[in-house]
Amino acid sequence: MLLPQVQIKNPVMFITYLGAIVTTFYASSLFDLHITVWLWFTVLFANFSQAVAESRGKAQAAFLRKTQIETLAKQIKNGQRINTLSADLKKGDLVICEAGDIIPADGEVTEGIATVDESAITGESAPVIRESGGDRSAVTAGTFVVSDTITIKVTSDRGKSFLDRMIHLIEGSQRQRTPNEIALNIVLSGLTLIFLLTVVALKFYADYSGKVADQDLSNIVTIPVLVALLICLIPTTISALLNAIGIAGMDRLIQRNVIAKSGRAVEAAGDIDLLILDKTGTITIGNRMATDFIPIEGVGERELATLAQLASLADETPEGRSIVVLAKTKYDLRAEALDSSNARFIPFSAKTRMSGVDLPHHAIRKGARDAIKAHIEKRGGIYPPEIDGIVKSIANKGGTPLLVSDDNKIIGIIQLKDVIKGGIKERFAEMRKMGIRTLMITGDNSLTAAAIAAEAGVDDYVAEASPEMKLEIIRREQQEGRLVAMTGDGTNDAPALAQADVGVAMNTGTQASREAGNMVDLDSNPTKLIDIVEIGKQLLMTRGALTTFSIANDVAKYFAIIPAVFGVLYITEEGTGPLSILNIMMLHSGQSAILSAVIFNALIIVALIPLALQGIPYKAQAAHLLLRKNLLLYGLGGLMAPFIGIKLIDMFLVFSGLV
Repeated sequence: MLLPQVQIKNPVMFITYLGAIVTTFYASSLFDLHITVWLWFTVLFANFSQAVAESRGKAQAAFLRKTQIETLAKQIKNGQRINTLSADLKKGDLVICEAGDIIPADGEVTEGIATVDESAITGESAPVIRESGGDRSAVTAGTFVVSDTITIKVTSDRGKSFLDRMIHLIEGSQRQRTPNEIALNIVLSGLTLIFLLTVVALKFYADYSGKVADQDLSNIVTIPVLVALLICLIPTTISALLNAIGIAGMDRLIQRNVIAKSGRAVEAAGDIDLLILDKTGTITIGNRMATDFIPIEGVGERELATLAQLASLADETPEGRSIVVLAKTKYDLRAEALDSSNARFIPFSAKTRMSGVDLPHHAIRKGARDAIKAHIEKRGGIYPPEIDGIVKSIANKGGTPLLVSDDNKIIGIIQLKDVIKGGIKERFAEMRKMGIRTLMITGDNSLTAAAIAAEAGVDDYVAEASPEMKLEIIRREQQEGRLVAMTGDGTNDAPALAQADVGVAMNTGTQASREAGNMVDLDSNPTKLIDIVEIGKQLLMTRGALTTFSIANDVAKYFAIIPAVFGVLYITEEGTGPLSILNIMMLHSGQSAILSAVIFNALIIVALIPLALQGIPYKAQAAHLLLRKNLLLYGLGGLMAPFIGIKLIDMFLVFSGLV
């Protein structure tokens, strides 16, 4: 990292690097040697901060690299199954993976369904379902097939897999500077140029003033002193920590199992104005749960619960299982007590939209309103019109009604409800404090969507939405100057993910969605988007606060050093010059002032490394309140710290006899 071609990428630290080299050649005294040593320490500490940040990412990269196992793949070639090394697989090849096999390459499931253990990637021990034709068809190399058989179409060549690209990004080898970093570097380079001209002018000022005062300042204003003064005045602190701040921001995401494909995406997350979230799986748990049994007049609630449980025993959907659990929890009804020898169970299907059981004297059914209505009318029954009032009331509250029938009569209604995730309302309230608007998009009807939106505390919602509407909404919001973030996992989400300023793709999703997004959540947890926004804001706050601190430091060091250096100019009989009155820190001498400032300049980098890596503690507040707080803390703190630090170092140097 000390090679010139590496150092030149950071203009401010490159000046420090050149300054250390110059003083190395010009050092002619013990004082000059001290300056030289501390200038080199400054360079080393700056590179150390970046190395520490990168090492944390490399540990995660090493963990991911362990999953890249060389294995034999069962490739299908010309209709024949042959064993092929995973390293020899190419994009487009077809591979069969059976129970016990390690998936040899990234791919899409083209045939079959299987449970896959992805703990090597996500850390989650529970296997997940991977199947063809859906939004959960993507598989990752290094994961393990637990059961069944699937056919996979390889989607990447060797060295270009999802894991390969993620490892390179984590290690920082492909980390590009963001527009904000480039802009800040330009500002810092401009400040460096101004201070460079100032220090050069000081040499001419010293020569002229010395001549007028009939004094020889050549032993005071030397090349090492001027270089040291320059390094103390230019914004070395923030320049030394800039890369570490960016890398640490991405690392904080990695610790939450989110991989950002660029630092720009992390920054954009910190500037987000609008969060677009799906209802199912993001705001709600994802599966509707039975919450209540509503019997019609003349039917007891326990009787309804008993028949509803019987009708749901053959329903393997989460909704069906929740009905069985509710009956068991509320009335201690146990399905195992049923004599099923004369029972014929009717499983739930998407076509019939109902399930049930046929007993010797009963035909019990449970299902959607239209399906049950058609069923009882077919058996000669009459649909009670008052049922529609109850159905509408449930829908208005955001619930879903299921009807239960016994032969040709409706006996009651089961209320299903989307369960809001715990703490989600409080998270949305925090977003609102930060000035971020939340928008829920759902395919549900307007009544259900309105009820869920009110309960969850989102700012707005769009009901009966299609995938195309997501893209249209994002474009409209961006045209109005807003930055938009969203999550998705399906192929139909890919255009919207690509359009969004922050597109978080689920690792369980399709290859198309993972390619389109600029972040990938390995845990496939849609609510992670809120954490991502907070990490982005923390990154921007950390960079802004340390920039403020660094520039305030430079101003303070300027007023601490210059009076002490030129305090002997126009010296009087009392042994002081007129400029010594500005030496408010009462530093011992010009030499002690310079050396103290150089030492402080190096040590403050080390002191701020933990803050750069951990980030400034974040609390959801309005932007103007955060700005005021950080200006007070890091602006005023940056002004005061050099005065205190330099004075203490000066006292130590005098006490130890080093000056």
